[in-house]
Amino acid sequence: MISLSSVVHSDPDILGGTPVFVGTRVPVRTLLDYLAAGDSLDEFLDHFPTVSREQAVAALKEAKDLLVAHAHSA
Repeated sequence: MISLSSVVHSDPDILGGTPVFVGTRVPVRTLLDYLAAGDSLDEFLDHFPTVSREQAVAALKEAKDLLVAHAHSA
């Protein structure tokens, strides 16, 4: 299992601290924007080949876990 710290990185020197996929300059938000627009994960990965499928899936799982935790605390 991939840890979030091996998937997402935030550094003030990289895009002003915007969370990006580790080893890339691709913001995690870009993946969410693609999916929200109705694009598939494969389309995102085709457009951003520096992001691995494992990284994208791990980021989505973390987002889901955060939403579930938030829903249970509300």
